[in-house]
Amino acid sequence: MYAGDDTFFTEPVKIPLEDWLDLHTFPPGEIADLLEEYIRECERAGFSRVRIIHGKGTGVLRTRVHECLQHNPLVERFYQAPPGAGGWGATIAVLHTSARSG
Repeated sequence: MYAGDDTFFTEPVKIPLEDWLDLHTFPPGEIADLLEEYIRECERAGFSRVRIIHGKGTGVLRTRVHECLQHNPLVERFYQAPPGAGGWGATIAVLHTSARSG
């Protein structure tokens, strides 16, 4: 939306929730908050596991993702994705079943 004075206002965009999240398009500084909100919404939606695509690269982003998952109370465990789902460029997070049935 254009305000008429070279100021643009954007409406929040509702993105469909999927059981995977590709972090390639997000700035590294937003990853922790993004993952926390994403995991919370996935838990609310009833997902039992999610795939987080962080890429292979140097491993810095993978390490950051694993740190966030390790400290998230909704995550039961996490592990490297199988080869057909991204291999070491993605992580599968299993959400606590008690959180969903609670």
